[in-house]
Amino acid sequence: MTHPLPSGLEPDSLMLPSPRQASESFRPVLLDPAQPVHAAALAELRQSSQLCEVHAQIEGQISELLRCLEPQARFTRQSLDRAIADTVDGRPELYGRWAWYPWSGRLVHVLPEAEFRLVRTDRNRDKITREQQHGLLSRRVGVIGLSVGSSAALACAMEGVGGFFRLADFDRLSLSNLNRLRAGVHELGLEKSVLCARRMYELDPYLDIEVHRGGVTGETIEDFFGDETNGLDLLVEECDTPWVKVAAREHARRRRVPVLMDTNDRGLLDIERFDLEPDRPLFHGRIGGVTAAEVRDLDQTEAVRFLLDVVDEPRLSPAMTDALARIGRTLSSWPQLASGVMLGAALVTDTARRILLGDPLPSGRHYIDLEELVPAAAALASPHGANP
Repeated sequence: MTHPLPSGLEPDSLMLPSPRQASESFRPVLLDPAQPVHAAALAELRQSSQLCEVHAQIEGQISELLRCLEPQARFTRQSLDRAIADTVDGRPELYGRWAWYPWSGRLVHVLPEAEFRLVRTDRNRDKITREQQHGLLSRRVGVIGLSVGSSAALACAMEGVGGFFRLADFDRLSLSNLNRLRAGVHELGLEKSVLCARRMYELDPYLDIEVHRGGVTGETIEDFFGDETNGLDLLVEECDTPWVKVAAREHARRRRVPVLMDTNDRGLLDIERFDLEPDRPLFHGRIGGVTAAEVRDLDQTEAVRFLLDVVDEPRLSPAMTDALARIGRTLSSWPQLASGVMLGAALVTDTARRILLGDPLPSGRHYIDLEELVPAAAALASPHGANP
């Protein structure tokens, strides 16, 4: 989808966002240099103090495109140059699109959408065929909770599992989040939903991302799931609020949307195929018939108890079990590691891809526990790297 120009953009003038607007933005503007109004916008951008960097590597992208289309071809330098010139009709500056990222001040020259997608996902073949990739890019994925969920959203975007995303989180990035979120210290205080959308758009400016900056509430949950024309095909739920966890599944079950959840402790992956089992009990029946309304007003102790029931407290890792008794005394919150979060992102993305491609994956709970799969020896003769 080619995103429209910002409101207020007239043929002879680009209304550049104020510094504050740019700092809050998350969606790039795609400009077609072959259209006069867009060409005028590009000319104004190039003279603007808001422009920090120009990345014009279109010939290299076209070279990759040609090799993807004809992998058997043996180009010489001269024949490749001719093929590139033919592709752009001698005007490389007018080919493709320019993506303007207001938050970073970057202007990037990229291939047209279809060609961009073909090249960017070419190395997925044929673990994902081109036909399958095209189908995946038409699917809609929702992600609630963008601490753990941000890695899953980014991994899905990177693999081409979804072309439209809805992201929801009310929280902002804090310093302690940097042990597991892909962000920098210059982004502290930024909304997690905005941060995640930026990372995804910097990977693929042709994505379509809707951000729910206030998270999911009773007033917004219907909009988050969408209607018959733009409803979600899959939900990734990664939040810690009991009401949201239950309400999201109630809506997913009613709309027959499959739900995935990863807890990044012992590699726990939950699959709830409400698309195949519209009467399936939530959380595999672990909370009985409890409704969202019944968990809305839980106090902190009750909320923790609810979450422990959801994740099977007896099956938590020893480190997590030990931490539970120390939260609020010697620990500030739940312990989480980047390795566990990234493993969870891989599990969610792989499972989402298989579900959206029609694989008959059943509902269930799975553990991909690396300490069990890659166990330590009882003892080593000497520490690795130690002198004999």
